[in-house]
This record gives sequence, structure tokens and C-alpha cells, in this order.
Amino acid sequence: MNKQAVPTIARRARRTALAVGLGLTLTLGGGAAALAAPAQASAATGQSASADAIIATGKQYLGTRYQFGAEAGITSAFDCSSFTQYIYGRHGVELPRSSRQQASAGTAIARSQLRAGDLVFSDTNRDGVINHVSVYIGNDQLLHTYRVGIGVTVSDFSGSTWDETYVTARRVLSDSALEAQQVEDESEADQTTASDQSEQTGSEELSNVPSGTDWSGREQWTSDNRVTNVKPERNRNSWRTGGPSAWR
Repeated sequence: MNKQAVPTIARRARRTALAVGLGLTLTLGGGAAALAAPAQASAATGQSASADAIIATGKQYLGTRYQFGAEAGITSAFDCSSFTQYIYGRHGVELPRSSRQQASAGTAIARSQLRAGDLVFSDTNRDGVINHVSVYIGNDQLLHTYRVGIGVTVSDFSGSTWDETYVTARRVLSDSALEAQQVEDESEADQTTASDQSEQTGSEELSNVPSGTDWSGREQWTSDNRVTNVKPERNRNSWRTGGPSAWR
């Protein structure tokens, strides 16, 4: 073999090896990026969750029976916090299991600032412990579940048990998602005729639970999750809680 050809062959071999190595690096790097994509998409879903979509999911379960301490993730029965945990979770928004824990999620907001998709918390037993969570759906209404025989339902908020024992509200959806929803709602409202609007006036559903109704859907709690010095904003004596015998 020509002695001058040996260095040339060696240089070509080195270039080939470098090219192969570079190709493998790019291939493996691309695979890693592809594997990381689902996690990023999942995180983005939680931020862009639509209040309307969550509410629509919740309304699919209207009439579903109430069960105190219902297993998380099942849809044959809910208690108040397993219901909110499930419907928000379907849209990428993770919530803890109990209403007391959910009352620490997101950002605290004033009652006057409520928007569709916010969570409303009440202390229906007036004992300093949050024991109920509802979804505010707009038009002064709540989507929630309570009491055996009623289950998932829509109730008016003002003047109700949950209003009279209201403690706090939390915003768990991103402001950008809520603002986008508001723009969409305003756009739809602009397309509604004046006659349609007048027909809708006064169409709010009456409360399913008048003041004075016994409460049987008490959220399970233990001494380590007691909230101290938490009092409802209003404490009207016209409403009575059911006693321990009603907590079934």
C-alpha cells in the first residue's frame, strides 16, 4: 500500500466516527425532548383550564348521589370535596382531598370578586371548621353536592345556608384563563338580542335548601385539621344545623 494513503485513510475514519457520534447525540437529544413534552403539556393544561369546561364537566353529574367520605376518583357518588377534586382534576387542576385543605389552594379573594370557577367555602356547623366547598358558576349560583337524597345540584347562593356560613373563597384558575373566559362570555353576550335578554330576566333557580334546613353532609375532619378563630362573615340565628345524628 502507498505510504501516503495511510494517513488519508486514518483521517477519513476519524471524520466518519465523529459524524456517527454527532448523529447519535442529536437523535438521543431529540428523544429526550420528546419525552419531556408531555409533562410540559400537562402543566400548561392546568394554567389554561376553562371555567366553562370545568362547570360543564360538573353538570354532567347532576343528580349523582351524595356519599359522605366518598372514595376519591369515583363518579358513582361524591361528597363535596371529592366532587370538586374530580372535576377540576379532569382539566389538569390538582386539588387536595378535603374541603379544609382545598381552602388553602390558589389565592384568597373577596366574596364581591367571585367569578365562575372560583371555590366557595362554608362552615355550616358554625364550629370554626370549614366543612363544605362549592363551585361558583356565576349568576349568584353554586354547583356542589350535599346530603343523601339530593346529591350534585345547583343552588342559589345569596341568602342560602352557604352564604350565611360563608368563610372564604379561593381562585384556583389562572387569571389569564379567567380573562380569556370573560372575553369569550362578553363576545357571546354582544350577540344576544335584547328580547332574548329580557326573557332570561329573573330565571335564576330557587335555592334547593331554604334557611333552616338540617345539614347532613358534614365534612369529615380530625383534631389536626381544625381551623382556629375562623368565623363565618355572617351568623344569622335563623338557620340551624342538624346534630351529630344528621351527619350520615
